[in-house]
Amino acid sequence: MKSDRTAAIVGVAESDLGKTPNKNVLQLQAQAAKVALADAGLTKDDVDALFTAGNWAWAPSLMLAEYLGIDTKYTDSTNIGGSSFEAHVGHAVAGIEAGLFEVALITYGSTNRTNPMNSTFRAPLTAQYELPYGLPTPVGAYALAATRHMHQYGTTSEQLAEVSVATRKWASMNEKAYKREPIEISDVLHSRYIAEPLHLLDCCLVTDGGGAVIVASKEVVARTKKRPVWILGHGEANSHNTIVNMPDLTVTSARESGQRAFEMAGVSRTEIDVAEIYDSFTITVLLTLESLGFCEPGEGGAFVSGQRTAPSGDFPMNTNGGGLSYGHPGMYGIFLLIEAVRQLRDECEARQVDNAEIALVHGTGGVLSSTSTVILGRD
Repeated sequence: MKSDRTAAIVGVAESDLGKTPNKNVLQLQAQAAKVALADAGLTKDDVDALFTAGNWAWAPSLMLAEYLGIDTKYTDSTNIGGSSFEAHVGHAVAGIEAGLFEVALITYGSTNRTNPMNSTFRAPLTAQYELPYGLPTPVGAYALAATRHMHQYGTTSEQLAEVSVATRKWASMNEKAYKREPIEISDVLHSRYIAEPLHLLDCCLVTDGGGAVIVASKEVVARTKKRPVWILGHGEANSHNTIVNMPDLTVTSARESGQRAFEMAGVSRTEIDVAEIYDSFTITVLLTLESLGFCEPGEGGAFVSGQRTAPSGDFPMNTNGGGLSYGHPGMYGIFLLIEAVRQLRDECEARQVDNAEIALVHGTGGVLSSTSTVILGRD
């Protein structure tokens, strides 16, 4: 491990999750931020940088800062979809190392289930080869990638279903998960098609929810309350916006973001104890595992077979139940960070991975468009 330990995640929290008809996007973020700051042993007066992303305001960081009553000297509203929050972590580390601020608050909130007008994505101006022909976005784009992977490598629907079944097993041990009842591979295969070859149970949930993550400098870490989770490595990359411009439907920019993160952290893939990987759809996971280098191109289906990523498997992955079973308010990446931190703090009770010391967190945004990888470690 070669990374200098200059910044750490010192506080995490979710807001209410699932259906939250009595809360708006600002209230969800405020609720999560308050608990995350308490988790760190800090207050809002310690925060001097604010990071957020969403489609609920013209300038979301301004609205949120006003709502929270925080006067910041640094803000970042970078929005690259679901991987935005892993990118925010990397940007926060860069800002701390540059001496621009000491404590960054990263938040997200969405009422995508009860009030989707607060988090609706607008159609991109460059989708002239997709929207007129009726391609449903994003699921249709991911279905194209799944179809190509099946054609090129012989990947099966059963192999995709392995991901859904394994994440549901993790969710069954997490009282915060939205879906906890067990499912079998046959349940996935017999659920209705949303966009062939992706069935309903190949697709993430649609829920409300918010989250918050506190990143602090090494100097501030000394006065925080809990065990710090150090940010060892980070990388981000993007390859396209619209799916027709994706260079290869089976290879994502995780290949670049992951390599940068591993190099910065100075750890190998075999040293990862727990992986939190964006699972908007089951095919997202297979493509990501391959692009991150955990297996060779085309071997993602075999890699996850036999419930290898489930509890007691030798590759613990998406241990809170993932976007497929825990919850997915639209931009899921912040919840990957929250779960990884809890695993490294040994706070996950029944679903705790034994001796978890190094975690990989990987976000995906858009239609396989952006990726951001973070590697975390504990003392």
